[in-house]
Amino acid sequence: MTDNGLEPGAAPAFVPHTAEDTRAMLAAIGVEKLADLYSEIPPELLGPDLSALPEGLGEMDVLRLVHERLHRPAPLLFLGAGAYDHHVPAAVWEITTRGEFYSAYTPYQAEASQGTLQVIYEFQSMMAALTGLEVSNASLYDGASALAEAALMALRLGGAAAGSAPARVLVPALLHPSYREVLRTVLEPQGIEIVSYPWDPARGTHPAAGLEEALSVTSARAVVVPQPNFLGQIEDVHALTATARAGGARVIALVNPLGLAVLEPPGHWAGEGADIACGEAQPLGLPLSAGGPYAGFLTCRREFVRHLPGRLVGRTLDRDGRVGYTLTLQAREQHIRRAKATSNVCTNQGLAVTAVTIHTALLGAEGLRRTAAVAHARTRALLEALTGLAGVEAPCTGPFLYETVVRFPRPARAVLVGLRARGILGGLDLAPHVPELGPGACLVCATERRTPEDIVRYRDALADVLGTPPA
Repeated sequence: MTDNGLEPGAAPAFVPHTAEDTRAMLAAIGVEKLADLYSEIPPELLGPDLSALPEGLGEMDVLRLVHERLHRPAPLLFLGAGAYDHHVPAAVWEITTRGEFYSAYTPYQAEASQGTLQVIYEFQSMMAALTGLEVSNASLYDGASALAEAALMALRLGGAAAGSAPARVLVPALLHPSYREVLRTVLEPQGIEIVSYPWDPARGTHPAAGLEEALSVTSARAVVVPQPNFLGQIEDVHALTATARAGGARVIALVNPLGLAVLEPPGHWAGEGADIACGEAQPLGLPLSAGGPYAGFLTCRREFVRHLPGRLVGRTLDRDGRVGYTLTLQAREQHIRRAKATSNVCTNQGLAVTAVTIHTALLGAEGLRRTAAVAHARTRALLEALTGLAGVEAPCTGPFLYETVVRFPRPARAVLVGLRARGILGGLDLAPHVPELGPGACLVCATERRTPEDIVRYRDALADVLGTPPA
């Protein structure tokens, strides 16, 4: 399902006509240049010279300027932790909220739902291309439920550790707390044990040796490998994947889809690749919106397609040779015998998926890479600015994507309250989630929407809260 996935040469932004398009249209109507189209307008009615106007701004900068002029500046957001403040081009939701998409019902009737079905198919193709795996479903409720379904799927697949081995899933110690809660809710009532494998506080990642030891003790049948982990740090996914395979376990990749624009896709990890990949699609065109709705994605190898939960859209030809789309390989009990169902997932996140698909198509592969690269650069600049203050340090030395940890000389909870009073949402207090890092640990994030001036403002506000003048 990758035949119309992301192409390396895709345009990074929406541009109506190229210079070649314009030349072709002018030639078709018999004129040499655009100005010729206005030859009948008297010269005195033409607009004045505009050469003195300042350079134009990008859409993201214009929106920010308008909010400032309206005196509605939002708090500066340096909080991530699973939901990220990325720029969403206006075209995304202008198209998504058209009546054809906004009010569309479940596409059971293929003859009346070709547009919706094609969008879902395109989403599947894009997720397959990003993860490097052959098959994708039509989405799940969110990243946490996608991980739970991936764990159930991995246990159904069996493997070298199956048979008499107990139903256990190994998850990273640095798993998002909300994802862990959903896993417990879904798996534990089914008698499936969730066990954590250890992490290294110095680097903020999970060493393969710790996973190997955990596998030898638990005989787990599935291993979740995050990229990045809850702290935003980059894992040695090749070593972790190879270790899991050597232990006879299925590999579930839990990934940030935007990060896959610059990181190795799960389908290539350790050569053979992960068995399943899943995650949250929110970074691709879904606004924060008080926490949702979002959309989870789930991809796998082709040979596992009949174990894939949820809905799947296929591309085919009708009897006249025309391309058509339809729901296929139904996996839930509404469509097939309950005993054969692999899931009770009752829908896909249709409207959210439409936005994700349009957003990804507008940016293209190069646009996704640029967005991820700028977000990483801004987070690096933020880390350098904050750790330049006396008493502020970076406890994790490993590489990160666009989220990482800083440690304040005071409890993070109190510091974040002070920053909020100064119009800054400064991050997530990690003390309740990762107490090993101490009471001052804070998870911070800077997406492409955070400017260098925003970073300076955060640094100065933090200096004020701590009573430490910036250098």
